[in-house]
Amino acid sequence: MAGITGFGGYVPRLRLQRKAVVEANGWFNPALAGLAKGERSMCNWDEDSLTMAVEAARDCMGETPPADLRSIYFASTTMPFADRQNATVAATALNLGEDIRTVDMTSSQRAGTSGLIDALENAEGRDGTVLFLAADTRETAASGPQELQMGDAAAAFTIGNDGVIAEFLGSHQVSTDFVDHYRGQNRSFDYNWEERWIRDEGYFKIVPPAVKALLDKTGVAGSDVDMMVMPALIRGVPQRIAKGAGIAEEAVQDNLHAVMGEAGAAHALVMLSKAMQNAGPGKTILVIGWGQGCDLMLFRTTDAIAKFKPALGGVEGYLGRKKAESNYNRYLAFNDLIDRDKGIRAEVDAQTALTTLYRNRKKVLGFVGGKCTKCGTVQYPKSHICVNPNCGEWKSQEDYPFADEPCTVQSWTADGLTYSPDPPTHFGMVTFEAGGRLMADLTDVDKGGVEVGMPLRMVFRVKVEDERRGFKKYFWKAAPDHRKTAA
Repeated sequence: MAGITGFGGYVPRLRLQRKAVVEANGWFNPALAGLAKGERSMCNWDEDSLTMAVEAARDCMGETPPADLRSIYFASTTMPFADRQNATVAATALNLGEDIRTVDMTSSQRAGTSGLIDALENAEGRDGTVLFLAADTRETAASGPQELQMGDAAAAFTIGNDGVIAEFLGSHQVSTDFVDHYRGQNRSFDYNWEERWIRDEGYFKIVPPAVKALLDKTGVAGSDVDMMVMPALIRGVPQRIAKGAGIAEEAVQDNLHAVMGEAGAAHALVMLSKAMQNAGPGKTILVIGWGQGCDLMLFRTTDAIAKFKPALGGVEGYLGRKKAESNYNRYLAFNDLIDRDKGIRAEVDAQTALTTLYRNRKKVLGFVGGKCTKCGTVQYPKSHICVNPNCGEWKSQEDYPFADEPCTVQSWTADGLTYSPDPPTHFGMVTFEAGGRLMADLTDVDKGGVEVGMPLRMVFRVKVEDERRGFKKYFWKAAPDHRKTAA
């Protein structure tokens, strides 16, 4: 039977304090005071849905992707490219090879759950593993309630028939054009409808019959559901639906709104990933996705779940690794919600030579260097001549991936003159345990928080955005290795 064979997640380090948003906008919208508690996750200036999805995948798969990986799905309503397949970029960054099926799924808050159902059903009875990614960074207008309610995050799952940690028991889907919100073409923000209408005519009339249909189809009683995952911004909705289905109130999982907000199409799967971190064997998990109808999935964990641990700490680990952000202007700037005078130093044409990017895609996106087959020296970038002065062999190098190699700071600089969306610009010489070094940008670091010898790990981030042409350049940066700094 097909099912989930691995899971992971990612939540950005920065957490915007909702109190800071209310203090800035309360003069205009006093009603925001009711949403002032807690915090929401926010991407760093060099993060987006694609970079978060890559990190979630690394958390799920660790350093070694399944050898039989044959497909990658990416679900999001905030993909960086409208016409360039985003799943292909993720596959290249993860060094999954080019003999792989890649699929983008978008245009609905159900993209994550609908896509996961599709991946699960396609995996049944077939050989090979599927990687499913979901991420969202929903833009919101300043001073509105959605600004406080939303959050940025990603989730990842591997799906297959062998080594299943959560069996897929079945699914049920309802498609109906009930519009609780929408975002039109070439619009940045959602248009939201009235809450009571959404609750009474939407959730309470569409979801309960669907839950009953799934439970009847699978032969599972509501009282047998141990965990129920259902995102809903409207308070009390999951609890009432659970009660109507005979599901215990304590089975309803925390929606994470107090600690990160709602991550759009990824949120149900972020909640599922977190639930699986706390689920022992034999637990029945109901997942409900919402948006122009609803998706429902039922899983039962196996004994194998006790042995699985996300490589980078999972959703729980990332929720615990955080920095409180009380500068509301930084949030506005990172999300391009204000026009800033960036100065003359920012006036550089950032056009990408697409031919060069294609020829160097493994080096740039996959962060692949070289290893000399004669002396064993590793280096980045790969070259025709080995850099070992005692070797110098010609065309002796094979591909060597650096993305998961541990590294440390050898030297560093905080540059206040070079333009950066979040000055000062931190960069330095990074040395890898396996050998090799690189002058790299540092990210997720604070002023005064870098020191020689600091443990680092490489992360896939936005290098620069060509705003004139709407093209994002991605590369790898060095970030503090929270697994080692926490220890």
